[in-house]
Amino acid sequence: MKKRPKGTLTKAVVDELVARVQAKRALRSISPAPVIPSLLAKIEGAEQKGLPTPGRAPAPPGQSARPPLPSAGQPRPGGVTILGIDPGTIRCGWGVVRREGTRLHHVGHGIFRLDEKTPLWERLVVLERELELVVLEYRPRAVSIESIFFSKDPQAASKLGHARGVAMLVCARHGLGVHEYPPARVKRTVTGSGAADKMQVARMVKALLALGEVPKADSADALAIAVTHLQGSR
Repeated sequence: MKKRPKGTLTKAVVDELVARVQAKRALRSISPAPVIPSLLAKIEGAEQKGLPTPGRAPAPPGQSARPPLPSAGQPRPGGVTILGIDPGTIRCGWGVVRREGTRLHHVGHGIFRLDEKTPLWERLVVLERELELVVLEYRPRAVSIESIFFSKDPQAASKLGHARGVAMLVCARHGLGVHEYPPARVKRTVTGSGAADKMQVARMVKALLALGEVPKADSADALAIAVTHLQGSR
């Protein structure tokens, strides 16, 4: 067996580098306003120096300001991979679930934490960029997202709508179908009750996907949304 020469890039590394470059170019190509490239430049500069990303909430002590990209690579053939999104302008949960036959497999999940002190439009730029990278990394077949529900707070509902719009834009750019599910249906699919609380949903997600620990609420909701689509599309 021949040894790979030192310094040679593997295909997986090359693919990841290409994906990152494509994501950055795509963001620049659709942003005619001069302030957007300026913000992207600030984001890239902060990442290179290890500083918090503009628009992203500061990381807890001992944690990286921006977690590394997951390393799932290209999805395996023969199954269906779905990205679930629990939209928000301060915290946005995402979760990737794969179905092979009748079995569900956890692929990855996380939460985009955005700095609420930052102007909304800056947070939306960061949210778009982060979702773009997740889509490029995991290559889902489709996306499921929580639908708008009645809210007594019009301002909160409006901000949720902004986050949903950004998520849908990213999906449309990659030709991904978007499937919307109301919270009650997601809860009923995962727990059997449309009135389940967030902890009950998180615990059932842990059991369904054989996770080592109960996921945080926002990412648990996103995983539950992905499971809902997979369970209903058999």
